[in-house]
Amino acid sequence: MIFSKVLAIVLAGGKGERLFPLTSFRSKPAVPFGAKYRIVDFVLSNLVNSQIYSIYLLVQYKSQSLIEHIRQNWFFSSVGKDHFVTVVPPQMRFGPEWFQGTADAVFQNIGLIKEHKPDLVLIFGADHIYRMDIRQMIEFHLENSAEVTVAARPVPLAEASSFGVIVAQPDQKIIGFQEKPKNPQPMPDNPDMAYVSMGNYIFNRDILIDALVRAEKKKQHDFGAHIIPDLVERGCKVYAYDFGRNLIPDIKPYEEKAYWRDVGTIKTYFQAHMDMLGESPIFEIYNRAWPIYPIKYDTPPTKIFDGEIKDSVISDGAIIYGGRIEQSFIRSGVIIEKDVEIKESLIMDDVIVKKGSKLKRVIVDKKNVIYENEEIGFNPEKDRFRCYIDPSGICILPRAARYNEWLKEKTG
Repeated sequence: MIFSKVLAIVLAGGKGERLFPLTSFRSKPAVPFGAKYRIVDFVLSNLVNSQIYSIYLLVQYKSQSLIEHIRQNWFFSSVGKDHFVTVVPPQMRFGPEWFQGTADAVFQNIGLIKEHKPDLVLIFGADHIYRMDIRQMIEFHLENSAEVTVAARPVPLAEASSFGVIVAQPDQKIIGFQEKPKNPQPMPDNPDMAYVSMGNYIFNRDILIDALVRAEKKKQHDFGAHIIPDLVERGCKVYAYDFGRNLIPDIKPYEEKAYWRDVGTIKTYFQAHMDMLGESPIFEIYNRAWPIYPIKYDTPPTKIFDGEIKDSVISDGAIIYGGRIEQSFIRSGVIIEKDVEIKESLIMDDVIVKKGSKLKRVIVDKKNVIYENEEIGFNPEKDRFRCYIDPSGICILPRAARYNEWLKEKTG
């Protein structure tokens, strides 16, 4: 089919407070994920794989790390004026305030929409782990002559209060929408599940502009809390696209169908990593038909001198002298000395793990040092004096918490 002219706006300004301390120095979309990615790479890869190349990325809080990542890794060559990934910070054209919400972020950049003149505008979040062929959602939108389409999926009723809950007719036309209700309405055919918004939308251009202007006049600033419920109440043609219908090429039989995770907490972030491990992972990162585009590391290949590595992912530029690594992710520039034991842990870029140390269920953020014979993840009473302990029990050593101290000792 012939696609309409499409503009994508990716909302990438989130604070990610529940991911503290990983978000102490960066926004949530900029948080490293896996051995070679950042969270934002998943939505951008989905867009590019779906042949959507006109992308504005709206940033706000602690955005420098994200801006540098986009500049270094998401540059399109000059093949046409509609091929770009452009970072857009708050312009503050309507006053001194930063973005007041998701809808306000788009409203403050309404000029970009008018200038680009798309037929359809995609509004997507930047903080989820998933694969999605967005062309299929666009086809659904056009086939139903929809004015707005909301990506949706079932979740357990007990979790639904964290989402926008959808009530839809059999043809998927939305007739009710509640943002984070205390008592979510279950699905008619499954009382244990609720149908919820994924926070990804397709709008016809004119109805989006009209909805943004209406919301601004009412000082309403959010898509889920204000714009979508208002459009449904006014009888607009708002449809739910069932994410479970989305088909990605080369998905393996052992994978979870329509895998999607909101990695908004340390627990869910950590578990999403574990979901990629094993011979039959429920989210298989190795899919050449639908790749997630990684950071372009300017580093040599990984060097392994000795040791035992089991069910782990090792990035470029790591040097491993020995020890045992199990169910862990090792990012670029990591140095692991002899007699080290690392289990169920995430070791981020440029970390030095010195000989004899042991780590279990630990996240070590960038530019850190684990000292000789140190043990983390075994004794909470000791750990609380040297790292942050999440309510889930996972230990996190914040970014550069020890690197400068170690460097000073090394240089005298």
